[in-house]
This record gives sequence, C-alpha cells and structure tokens, in this order.
Amino acid sequence: MQTARRGFIIFLRIECGLMPASIEAYARDLESLLIYLQERGIDDVINTTPDALISQVRSMTAERGYASSTISRRLATTKVFFRWLLATRKIENNPADHLDMPTKWKKLPGVLTPGQMRKLLEAPCAPEKVVKGMPPLWMRDRAILELMYASGLRASEVGTVGLMDIIEKLGVVRVLGKGDKHRLVPMGKPARHALDVYMDECRPMLITAERAGDRRDQGKLFLSRTGRPLERVRVWQIVKHWAKEAGMGKVHPHMLRHSFATHLLMGGADLRIVQELLGHADITTTQIYTHVDRTKLRDTIKNLHPRG
Repeated sequence: MQTARRGFIIFLRIECGLMPASIEAYARDLESLLIYLQERGIDDVINTTPDALISQVRSMTAERGYASSTISRRLATTKVFFRWLLATRKIENNPADHLDMPTKWKKLPGVLTPGQMRKLLEAPCAPEKVVKGMPPLWMRDRAILELMYASGLRASEVGTVGLMDIIEKLGVVRVLGKGDKHRLVPMGKPARHALDVYMDECRPMLITAERAGDRRDQGKLFLSRTGRPLERVRVWQIVKHWAKEAGMGKVHPHMLRHSFATHLLMGGADLRIVQELLGHADITTTQIYTHVDRTKLRDTIKNLHPRG
C-alpha cells in the first residue's frame, strides 16, 4: 500500500508538476483511503474491490457527514490513483471505474463589499505600545492585504512572490500559480505604496538576524518574524486576525481574491481579462463571479434592449 502511495506522489510531483499544496491534498485524501482499506483487511491495492470503495463513500456520507465538495475531492483522488495503478500495470482491473461523483451544487463565493474591503485594508496599524527594536509587522500585513486584493493572489501564492517578481517600472507582480504557470498582474498605487513602506521600514529588520551566508529569506518578498519565507497557514492567520480587529465576521484569504474578481466585473472588466488575471485555465471557473452584479444586468437590458 505505502509503496504504491509513494510512487503515486512522485508521479504527481514529477510528471504532473502539481504545486506542493495540491500534492499535500492528494496525499491526505489517499492516506485516509488506505487506512480505511487496511482496517478492513485489505493490505494490497491488488485486492481492492468496488464494494470496498463504495463502502468508504457511504461511510463519508452516513457516518461522518462530509459535504459533497469534500466527498467529490476524495473521490477524484481515488479515481486518479486507481487509473494510475492501472496505467502502470500494478493492477489488472480498475475497481474505481463505476464510482459516481455526488451532485455538487456550485457555491457562490463569499465577497466583501468595497466598503468592507476598505475597512479590512485599513485595519493594520501601529500598536499603541511600540517595542523598541521589534519589526513593525503591521506594515508587512498591510502590504500583504493590499497586494492580495489588488492582484487577486491566492494565499499559497503570497509566499512564493520573490523580490525579483516586483517589476516597478511596469507596476506589475509576477505570480507563480497552479501548475507552475506564471502570470503578470498589475498592482495598483495603494499596493505599491504599502510595499514600499514595508520594504523600507520592516523587511530590513526581519533579515538582520541572519548569519553571514545564511540566506533564510531565500529571496522571497514576505518574511516571517524569524526572517524566513511566509507560509500559507500564516497568511490565513494574518487575514483572520485583521478581519477580527476590523470587527468583521468570518473572512478568509480567498474572499480577497473573490472580491478582486467581483469588483473588476462590477466596474465593467471583460470576463476574459479577469480570467487571465486570476490565472484560470478554463473560463467556466471564472464565470461563477458573474452572479454579482444583477443591477448592472438590469440596467443594460433596460438601456439597450429594443423592448427594455
């Protein structure tokens, strides 16, 4: 079981070129599947039966009450894993062939209003008691929030932005997205100003503790308190912290990305342009944002339709 698991993870990393976060998600889902099978006496992938896989799906719905989106993701992992086993001739028949995906309703993304977004962006500020010699991390956090909203960055993309990815002359940031694909996204003046303040007054303090020759920052833009590149989980914590400080409800990093796309479309941006800025491979993924501006649709019909 574990040999097959390791081979599959290597396949995802080398041949598919997936991002670390995607590989981790596949690994977690696969580990849950293998544990379930082993608990039922199946210690080799060759012995996996369709009934065993169906039983796991039933347990996810009946016993654990997983959402359809979670079940869909785990089923996708199962189907890809067994297709890979079949392609590499580790099994002769695919027991996952007849697994059906659950009905998955499209969930509309949570979006902040421009006013709420402004409130969140202005939340990071200097504390009342400033400790001498301590880096002003609120400057870093302000720059992160500004850049995420201005350029539609995912939480996982924030830590990958390098110093060389900020192209001042063009006013754009080069982003490494899913599938190791790069895209150039404009930053906007507020985000550029926040980055300048962070670079001048905060980042130098985060790298002063480095030993000679020890480049802990790895050339990345946003650093932790210890001078290392910022991790995805820390970005989540930063967004949630400042949302709470701003007196807002549940806010997560992807809501900034949703708001970025939604506000662009509300302002009249072309859907194809928004697709490029978000780094979506398929425009159907971007189309979910078109729900937001019903008033504009009504106005368009009223003004342009012959019988409006």
